[in-house]
Amino acid sequence: MTANALRRRIDADVTVIDKSRTHSYQPAYYLIPFGYMDLDEHQRDTRELLHNDVEFVQDEVVGVDPDEQTVSGENGTYEYDILISAVGNNLRPDAVPGMLEGWNQTDSVYPFYHVSAARAMGDAVDEFDSGRFLVTVPDTPIKCGGAPLKLTMLMEEYLRKRGVREDAEVVMTKPGSEVFGTGPKAPYQEQIEEIWDDRDITFVPDFTVSEVDYENQTVHSEEGDALEYDLYAPVPPQYGHEFVVKNSPLTDGGEYVSVNDNTLQHETYPNVFALGDNADVPTSRTASAARKQSHVVVDNVERYLADRSLAPDYDGYTACPILVEKGKAMIAEFDYESPISAPVVSRLNWILDINVIPSLYWNVWMRGYDPVP
Repeated sequence: MTANALRRRIDADVTVIDKSRTHSYQPAYYLIPFGYMDLDEHQRDTRELLHNDVEFVQDEVVGVDPDEQTVSGENGTYEYDILISAVGNNLRPDAVPGMLEGWNQTDSVYPFYHVSAARAMGDAVDEFDSGRFLVTVPDTPIKCGGAPLKLTMLMEEYLRKRGVREDAEVVMTKPGSEVFGTGPKAPYQEQIEEIWDDRDITFVPDFTVSEVDYENQTVHSEEGDALEYDLYAPVPPQYGHEFVVKNSPLTDGGEYVSVNDNTLQHETYPNVFALGDNADVPTSRTASAARKQSHVVVDNVERYLADRSLAPDYDGYTACPILVEKGKAMIAEFDYESPISAPVVSRLNWILDINVIPSLYWNVWMRGYDPVP
């Protein structure tokens, strides 16, 4: 999206470097196990998404030197005048002892943020008819913070429709005390709590996953608690990519690229910008946030090249469609300070998330257009 928009806005060569030629619609992952979305219909060749004037280089980045203005890849070194970091984050199930082994060696552990796990989980969901379905959230920032809640609610409804809900327990844990959040998230938190109370979904707060004993199907926490499971869908811990964290100074000792919260310009290197999951800004990491950030980055790159003051236009906007059951959803929409949308559950919100947004994503936003910036 950003590359295509820049191609129209500035007189410069625009290059995209990515290790994969396949671009997937990640918001579909939690829908795959229930057959509500087919990922094969939501994958594209990255080269075909880019305008012909945008150069695409398939290479794996291994380091960034902002002093020399170079990006190092496995296959070469690339010079830049402006760098935009949009590399996402790194899923690390191996950071929790036993999580990766449970995924690889059993049929009961599915870290569904990985597309292969989401696909494989479909059969497990269909075969699950009793016991505890457990979802855990790690003590790290995660992309799409609403995804574990949505998976939990869709599973509860799926069990009801199959007539096995009375024999099953649906549980989700988080390291904090709130199922969704406080501050600008508070109205949506209240709505979710009501839904979960009504549907007997269990929320376990203050549970920080420390180990997965996959042989005994038990998850242990740093707080000293333990939960058994029959089917386990953990959100894996997520960190910055090593080439940014260890092989560049861009994170300033943290996990993500240090940028101004409003301009998205790097705090030290003025010709570096960041957006999406790898930008260290205090908002929820969602596709909608990245979309809004893309507008700000494109505008500010243009301003930077023209030696104009940057516009502090990013206000922390993010949106998370929260699917509460098949055919019904709520849109949680907020910025740094306040909620924006009302916490209303409706069929229209489901249609928006399942039918409208994916079409806009592929046919409008990824092409560098956005009628509602």
